[in-house]
Amino acid sequence: MEILGACEPPSSHLDWCRYRMELWQGAGAAQEAGDAGVEQTDDLISRARAGDGEAFRALTEPYRRELQVHCYRMLGSLQDAEDALQDTLLSAWKGLGGFEGRASIRTWLYRIATTRCLNVLRAASRRPAKEWDMPWVEPPEPTRRGEVVWLEPYPDSLLEGMIDVPIGPEARYAQTEAISLAFVTALQLLPPRQLAVLILRDVLGFRANEVAEMLDSTAESVNSALKRARASLQSRLPATDERGPAPAPESPAERALMANFVRSYESGDVDALVGLLTDGVFLSMPPIPLEYEGRDIVARLFASIFRSGRRVDLVPTRANGQPAFGAYLRGTTGIRHGAGLFVLTLAGDRICAFTRFDSSVLPWFGLPRSLTSRD
Repeated sequence: MEILGACEPPSSHLDWCRYRMELWQGAGAAQEAGDAGVEQTDDLISRARAGDGEAFRALTEPYRRELQVHCYRMLGSLQDAEDALQDTLLSAWKGLGGFEGRASIRTWLYRIATTRCLNVLRAASRRPAKEWDMPWVEPPEPTRRGEVVWLEPYPDSLLEGMIDVPIGPEARYAQTEAISLAFVTALQLLPPRQLAVLILRDVLGFRANEVAEMLDSTAESVNSALKRARASLQSRLPATDERGPAPAPESPAERALMANFVRSYESGDVDALVGLLTDGVFLSMPPIPLEYEGRDIVARLFASIFRSGRRVDLVPTRANGQPAFGAYLRGTTGIRHGAGLFVLTLAGDRICAFTRFDSSVLPWFGLPRSLTSRD
């Protein structure tokens, strides 16, 4: 399109002839580039089938990152997603001889990855819940107990380039929305087959017949599952906050809100912190199943934490396209040990959700397990 679009519209018969020649030459160049790409792919497939590991890596590496994100959306866990991705690549390596070329390599890999994720979901061996882990802090009675205790955050550093992933025209969700914690959490509550169909159709934009072939099903069955999945997902996604959308990442508005959050949380100022929350703020802490909804009860939880004398220093990062902070517990020895990762969901100029993960996830974000007084 860029080659063809570079030509100016004709203003005379002579210009028109030149214009048509430029179009023809541009189209020819594009066709040659496409043919060269097909020939290169065919060559890589032939070499990989003959046991060339480097050729297989060159064939699959362009899709590795997006396949990991796909597995994460399906499983809600970065660790499970990475395991599923490795199983996918191993299966592709072993099964390349059976690749018939009826679909692209990308579509074929998505079929394998989806099957591997469905196997994980049906095995039902997910990460178990944990007990409350803050000594000397008595939490208030939760609003409810969460179901998705295996949820894990996804580092933004692994999302680089994902905006440019080719998405089909039938996709209904932006890639940024489809990686948010709220979206991924809601996905986890769908039945496995509906989950797969919704991601493949509404997030990635594959056509119904393509999804049917991936799942060894029919287009009618896929469309039926998609209708049920859409209704269920919509009922589980949080309502749009009246304060409007989140400020743009790294914008002055986001930076100002995060500076106020850090100041109030590090100082243990409950009133200032609560003033940054929406009325319906939602707080969760997987794998601990306690969930709190509403500013009053969340304020009581924070008050009990700060009342115990527990103070942390916050180190900024990003997860799931959202602002996040590594939390390091202050101690008397000068060493601050990692106490968790906070991921914030924003609505306008307020925080509408606060998700706390345990400290085991800190290395995924390039954050140390502890800080010294020199850090």
